Amino acid sequence: MTLLERSRTLRPVTWLAVIGVILLPVLVGAVLVVSLYNPTDRLGNMTAAIVNNDKPVTLNGQTVPLGRQLTAGLVEGSKDLPSNLNWVISNTDDAASGLADGTYAAVITIPDNFSAAATSTAPGGTPEKATISIATANDAKVVDSAITAQIAQTATSVMGQQLSQNYVKNVLLGFTTLNTQLGQASSGAEQLATGAATAASGAAALPSGIGQLASGANQLTSGANQLSSGAGQLASGLETAAAQVASPSLNSAAATTSQYAASAASQTTAVATTLGALAQECAQLLPPHALPNTNTAAIATLCEKLGTLVGSPTDPANDTAIGAATAAGYAAGYASGTQTGVSQLTSQTSAGLTQSAAAAHQLQSGASGIAAGSAALASGATQASSGATQLVAGVDQLATGASSLSDGLKTAVSSIPTYSDTQAATLADVVANPVTASGVSTNLFGGSAIPLLSTLVLWFGSLATFVVLQAVSRRALASRLPSVVLALRSFAPAAVIGALQGVLVAIVVQIAANYDTGSWLAYAGLSIVAGIAFAAVNQALVALFRGTGRLIAAIAGTLAIATSVVSTTPSGLTWLAGLMPTAPAYNAALGVLASAGGVGSAVVGMVVWTVLGLLATTFAVWRHRTSSVRAVVAGTTA
Repeated sequence: MTLLERSRTLRPVTWLAVIGVILLPVLVGAVLVVSLYNPTDRLGNMTAAIVNNDKPVTLNGQTVPLGRQLTAGLVEGSKDLPSNLNWVISNTDDAASGLADGTYAAVITIPDNFSAAATSTAPGGTPEKATISIATANDAKVVDSAITAQIAQTATSVMGQQLSQNYVKNVLLGFTTLNTQLGQASSGAEQLATGAATAASGAAALPSGIGQLASGANQLTSGANQLSSGAGQLASGLETAAAQVASPSLNSAAATTSQYAASAASQTTAVATTLGALAQECAQLLPPHALPNTNTAAIATLCEKLGTLVGSPTDPANDTAIGAATAAGYAAGYASGTQTGVSQLTSQTSAGLTQSAAAAHQLQSGASGIAAGSAALASGATQASSGATQLVAGVDQLATGASSLSDGLKTAVSSIPTYSDTQAATLADVVANPVTASGVSTNLFGGSAIPLLSTLVLWFGSLATFVVLQAVSRRALASRLPSVVLALRSFAPAAVIGALQGVLVAIVVQIAANYDTGSWLAYAGLSIVAGIAFAAVNQALVALFRGTGRLIAAIAGTLAIATSVVSTTPSGLTWLAGLMPTAPAYNAALGVLASAGGVGSAVVGMVVWTVLGLLATTFAVWRHRTSSVRAVVAGTTA
């Protein structure tokens, strides 16, 4: 370590000091990369509270708790982010207390009218924007409020987009329903026009038909009058017939006939009985009861004739007494029934004819009414004929208007678009979010973060190197070596340290960002070049300006930070930063890691700054070797 000279002291440089200088940018870079790179991977380290004061509303019979849905969306997080804030469901008092004592980095409050306002675009409502409030602690970190606001804004934007999609989708489907209904109305109007035209044609024949009705009604009146007259004559004739049917002589003859038939039956029965008795007595005169010397043959003949005349009761034959008595009995029975039937016939027939006569009188009265009504019908039909003529004109106008209505509805139907559910959902998605940005990174610092951080740590690491090492050897004044050799001898250890710093920084970056092998190797090479170039530049600044040179180096590093964080930096500062030695190193790393290009020119720039630094250091060594004795003495104590 004898070749290394400690700055501002004669004590030797130890390995511990060299290792510390080498590790300084690595430690600084590790802290910066771990702390700042991809903060979205560690959102769980932030605790935020959600206060949901929303009151759900009822829409179309369904409860709509949009406050709860937004809360769930915030807690669930986005699939596009690898982590999410540590959300705590809280209340107003707890959230305020936690925000004050640092428990919560931020508080999102959902007001009680959130659901009502978000659904206020429904028919009948007063449109109102749904607003949430975001509060951050006064001592919150620089980017905490931006992260919280971005997450809340994303969640509300997604919810607003969903509400807009549903609203627009319903509107588009309403167009389809309107198209269908107007189509049905158009079809109905067309049918109405056709029916009206048919009605007009039929109505044209209506006056003629009504005239015929009037004529027929007049004829009906005449016929009804004739019917009334005939019904009166029929009633008179039926009354006469009823009186004649109920004849007393007919009933008397029937009764007399019945009496004579009964008498004949009684007398015939008596004769048959007497003859039967004689036949029995005649039988007593025959053997063995016959008297001696009696002519039994004659008596037998007589008895046989008597028996034949009497007849058999079981077989009453004609021309016998029993047959005559039987016939007379039947005649008496029929005569009695005939008398009853004739009596009932005359009585009932007379009553029926009387009723018929009464009905004929009613028919006469009804026919008179029909005659009067048909006369009124004829008068009304005449008036209806006049009205039918007016109806024809009105129906013609109706047909014309219905045809025009049908044509207008067809035009309206053709002008209203129709959408399927899929088409409506797609169009609603586009209308609700018509402009989107692709390629937006979730990394808070973008792709330039690592190039910027690595450039800064290498620059300040080189600055730290010449806080420890001597920029110009104290032996330069007494040395016989050329100034350039002395400059290179002081530069060599710093260059090695810068190269090691570049390798270590590249390793830390790879651990954090995991680049592909080719990109990382290129980046590691550029980091080595940058470390060497920064060593040459910082050596020159300290060699030329001593402590002021370190101040200039710090300003250059600060300028690199100020002009690389945001594009709103004043153009003058941006131009000045582009002239700094940090610019080519930053551009080279950006070209490799972010595919920004310009790597070759950036490497050339670093080489140029290295050469310029060595030339400036050589000049400083030359100037230092021409110092006065007082300066030499002063330098030994510096």
